[in-house]
Amino acid sequence: MSQKHPAELSISNFNYHLPETKIARYPLAERDQSKLLVYQSGNISESTYQHLHQALPENAMLVFNNTKVVEARLKFQKPTGGIIELFCLEPDDRYPDITTAMLETGKVFWKCLVGGAKKWKEGSLFYTAYNGDEKITVEAKKAAQYSNHCLIEFTWNDLTLPFAALLHIAGCIPLPPYLNRNAEASDKDRYQTIYAQHDGSVAAPTAGLHFTQAVFNALALKNISTHFVTLHVGAGTFKPVTAASMKDHEMHAEYINVLPALISALIVQLDHGIIAVGTTSMRTLESLYWMGVKTFIQPNLPQQQIALSQWEAYDLSEKNIEPKTALNALLNWMKQNQLEQLITKTKIIIAPGYNFKITKGLITNFHQPQSTLLLLIAAIVGDDWKKIYAYALENNFRFLSYGDGSLIWNKAFK
Repeated sequence: MSQKHPAELSISNFNYHLPETKIARYPLAERDQSKLLVYQSGNISESTYQHLHQALPENAMLVFNNTKVVEARLKFQKPTGGIIELFCLEPDDRYPDITTAMLETGKVFWKCLVGGAKKWKEGSLFYTAYNGDEKITVEAKKAAQYSNHCLIEFTWNDLTLPFAALLHIAGCIPLPPYLNRNAEASDKDRYQTIYAQHDGSVAAPTAGLHFTQAVFNALALKNISTHFVTLHVGAGTFKPVTAASMKDHEMHAEYINVLPALISALIVQLDHGIIAVGTTSMRTLESLYWMGVKTFIQPNLPQQQIALSQWEAYDLSEKNIEPKTALNALLNWMKQNQLEQLITKTKIIIAPGYNFKITKGLITNFHQPQSTLLLLIAAIVGDDWKKIYAYALENNFRFLSYGDGSLIWNKAFK
């Protein structure tokens, strides 16, 4: 760890000028034709995702996030004709995880942002959609009002239809606000990875948008293994850091779901190179290490205490537990608690001063100025993040969700 705790960092030191013309409003026609900036040991080169396998060593391991973006924007009409938009953020705390809540039928409680909230004083909102020839009537009521969101009770008349399916029928894909456009029909496919599997995200794990079956085939021919975790991306991923110092910024919590087989594969692969595809995958993998540390220190840790808080990784760093030891402790804890999968939340913030335990490299897009995602990049490469981003801007790389990407090796990994 560096002497300066990441909580003391000033976000103003992680700023750069991003012209509007550099933001990709739409994806390329072919996913794997996106440009790929490769950074290693201070050197920068260019490739494309089609040739990603050439930039990776044999026997490496890539870890992807297989979350699926849900159509989280629902537009309701008031009796007076006005439109109220509800943006479904995450399920109420009464549900143990997102998957359980997504499978609820007939009624569900969801935390939502309300667009036009001042126009909705009281009463219910209604929306009509069609599932084939069947008419679906959806009602929304305010169950509670909080400082920055509302708890909404949704009810609908088809008691066989789970909430996830209802969103597919009635909702719209929640494109990032910086695209400054409405979702179009093509976004339903393109703002989704080809391996998306588990409903729950309100933003795509965008590093994975560039992957095609041809890319996976080329990786397999080089004996590069591919594994999956699930982290459901929340709206907090768009949340700018407004606090002058990071200690005053509250990191958003996100649900993760990991199988024991993945943890076992990580233990085997630790000496051979593990690369996270996307910041969400990296946050999940690094969180697993710290959760393992917690179970090593306290083998009988209650299940509700496994979740990782914002600064906990830095508080635990003095324990200096080997990664294999930590991951084995986590596996033993899961076995002891008869858990077939690890479902919990992480708030980990990875910033300069963080000591990586699992990942040697990261495949990711180019991120917004003064964002926690840019802090994560700086944690990997130090001040060279400025060099990387300057190169990308000067060499016509496309930025943000639908833009190009990069393969960044940890500065400590040769």
